[in-house]
Amino acid sequence: MSFAELNLIPALLKGITDCGYTTPTPVQAKAIPEALAGRDILASAQTGTGKTAAFMLPALQLMSQPVAKRRGAPRVLVLTPTRELAGQILDATRTFGRHINPRYALLLGGMPYREQFKSLQASPDLVVGTPGRLVDHLNRGSLDLSRLEILVLDEADRMLDMGFKEDLEKIIAGAPAKRQTLFFTATLNRTMADMAKRMLREPVRIDIAGSKMTLEAIEQRLHVTDNRLHKSKLLQHLVADQDINQAIIFSATKRDADVLARELSAQGHRAAALHGDMNQAARNRTLRDLRQGRIKLLVATDVAARGIDVTTITHVINFDLPMFAEDYVHRIGRTGRAGASGTAISFASAAEGAALKRIERYIGQTLPQQVIAGLEPTRRLDTRPARNSRGPARNNRPQKAGEWKGRGESRGNKDFPAKPRTERKGPVIEYRTRRPEGRTSTPAGR
Repeated sequence: MSFAELNLIPALLKGITDCGYTTPTPVQAKAIPEALAGRDILASAQTGTGKTAAFMLPALQLMSQPVAKRRGAPRVLVLTPTRELAGQILDATRTFGRHINPRYALLLGGMPYREQFKSLQASPDLVVGTPGRLVDHLNRGSLDLSRLEILVLDEADRMLDMGFKEDLEKIIAGAPAKRQTLFFTATLNRTMADMAKRMLREPVRIDIAGSKMTLEAIEQRLHVTDNRLHKSKLLQHLVADQDINQAIIFSATKRDADVLARELSAQGHRAAALHGDMNQAARNRTLRDLRQGRIKLLVATDVAARGIDVTTITHVINFDLPMFAEDYVHRIGRTGRAGASGTAISFASAAEGAALKRIERYIGQTLPQQVIAGLEPTRRLDTRPARNSRGPARNNRPQKAGEWKGRGESRGNKDFPAKPRTERKGPVIEYRTRRPEGRTSTPAGR
């Protein structure tokens, strides 16, 4: 199938050809005809599958049809979880719509309101933004959703994970009931299914390679580590590899991202950090330097790296394993873009064994372990699930009848017998407060 068979207008086909694309991806081939027909869509598709074009091409075709404009009242609204992903969507809009020239506004947190007010006053056809800032504009009255024709939720599961549920509900409540909704998510659990059921009308269900797909073009490796120092030594060894063109190194926290970037810079690497505490100008500058090749090693957190689409990234290194197994797929999807191959390397300390097991269950495969001579781990990886508050005893041996008693009773075993409860004794203290004219209060409780 070619893009010419998808009933797209000549102006869009010309923009697609200018980009060098000839064949749509599976999600594009399935979603574009249904979206052009005005159907609601519920699509499960992982990162790197071309889903941005799957919803932006139909939206651009709608925007090519002239209608009366109104200030602050877009025809298409695209919601994204992060600023980086919003920027990526806007880049796709400029690229595919270069022969249509739609008016657009970018509404992101952390950016000045003045420019956003100005772009809304220019009667944009398209608004792309993050939920929090969009709600701010709704409350201020600068954004009007009464003329909205298409509502797009990109990476809806991530928006819920980031705590945007209330903001999403406010935005949806402000949109017209007679609208087209395109709902894209990487995972479809019960919460996501319930939200989709409330938002969509008889949607077309699209599932691209299942929710647990991993990219076949990516080679995955695992290194067992002892501690952070061991991780740092492994990282120093790996980033010296001449095969690395550019790499993203994922850390668990913003502070660790800054520390790692400074360490790598001190070792002579062209490294920089990217995280949510940076202002938008600094983040834009860092991403621009990455795309232009001035940065070789980008140390980032999950939220900041969401939506990065740089085809020259050859390696992803998980310095810390992600909290959620789904994020592992999103992380490694930053490499192996546009049909290229990539390498994903993960570090797992003894304490991260359970997280590793969750990831392997999610992707349906075991990560192959590798060892570097001179940097071998001294501790074994513990893949047993973490004990919860009602789990077995601390020494992990089988629980015996009567060994773990109920709430309010003493919990003992043969090595540490429970001490009998004793009545707490002590003097009875009467608290008095100062009163005017030398008066005193009666004892407490009387």
